[in-house]
Amino acid sequence: MKPFLLLASRDEDVAADDEYAAILRFGALLPGQLHRVRMERGPLPPIDLDRYSGVIVGGGPFNASTPPEEKSRTQRRVEAELTPLLDEIVERDFPFLGACYGVGTLGAHQGAIIDETYAEEVGPVSITLTEDGRSDPLLAGVPDTFAAFVGHKEAVRALPANATLLATSAACPVQMFRIKTNLYATQFHPELDLEGILTRIQVYQHHGYFAAEEVEAVSAVARSREVWAPKLIMENFMRRHARPA
Repeated sequence: MKPFLLLASRDEDVAADDEYAAILRFGALLPGQLHRVRMERGPLPPIDLDRYSGVIVGGGPFNASTPPEEKSRTQRRVEAELTPLLDEIVERDFPFLGACYGVGTLGAHQGAIIDETYAEEVGPVSITLTEDGRSDPLLAGVPDTFAAFVGHKEAVRALPANATLLATSAACPVQMFRIKTNLYATQFHPELDLEGILTRIQVYQHHGYFAAEEVEAVSAVARSREVWAPKLIMENFMRRHARPA
């Protein structure tokens, strides 16, 4: 099969490697079936979408709603390089799954309003599928209500007219949406299980998601609920879009 492409932006090796390993595991992929480009490390190389089965954008430190003058040089470069690639992905309706920062990339590209109104603390939350979500193939096998891990400083406040809302939660109305047929973004993390969120809590304890002295308390909250359903989204994405080499 043609490999999938992971566009990553986590500067911390522990978190970046854990994200890559989790997507491999949940997507039932072999290492050669998931190519990774760490966008924060240097210019995005030329990408021929015809070489791939689909594109995944992982989470990261960038916030789409940060004023341009306050964005780092790295974020400005990454966004400038992603824009023409997203132009092609959207035009072709090429399989795309954005997790967390994927909301900021696909959402911002399509004209969503993204700000800090619906930020969520790190931990598990209850996600509810919409009527459209219950019939969407990427959510096959996912319960109507399920637990997922979140932790974000911004979220979509208003979806563009061409988006279909697939999942929501009490504190964050837009938890998952679809553009066209094959373009998806989730605010929650389909690549995170308990081990993964505990790793992220340790890695990002000084990044403003919570006070550093609250690491143990935040970890305890993460352990308080069983989270298993979101990984089905990753599995469904790979199974649905895998293309022969």
